[in-house]
Amino acid sequence: MGLFSPHKKHANNFNYIPRYFDPEKERREQRRAELRGERSDDTTEYVPGKYIRTQREARAARRESEQRGQGRSLWKMAAVALFVLLFVGILFPRLVEVFRQAQESHVVEQPVYQERTPENSLDQKGISDVEWQAQPITIVPNDYTE
Repeated sequence: MGLFSPHKKHANNFNYIPRYFDPEKERREQRRAELRGERSDDTTEYVPGKYIRTQREARAARRESEQRGQGRSLWKMAAVALFVLLFVGILFPRLVEVFRQAQESHVVEQPVYQERTPENSLDQKGISDVEWQAQPITIVPNDYTE
């Protein structure tokens, strides 16, 4: 059991051997892929920390672009606020006045209700919904025989 020791000079080394690794099979597959033209001659090896560095650099670039974009968005918000203030202060009262004048100048004449006599008892043209609902129900006997 290893405890913390400030006098340690190197990190622990692990002798890890992959369980199902066959170097001959890897070489055969690589050669077949090269002959089929599927794989290019990629001889670059993995450098420890390669992907971590690229992620860190991408994150830094994204943050920098976001900071530049924040200044632009601030100006956009200021422009929108100025537009709203102009609309409320200048254009809105004028629009309200135009609509008010249009409403006052437009006089709507009410249609004159004419009393109409129905042609027969089934005629229901020209009556309102309230009048129609107030009419009595006529029950007709069923004298149908077979």
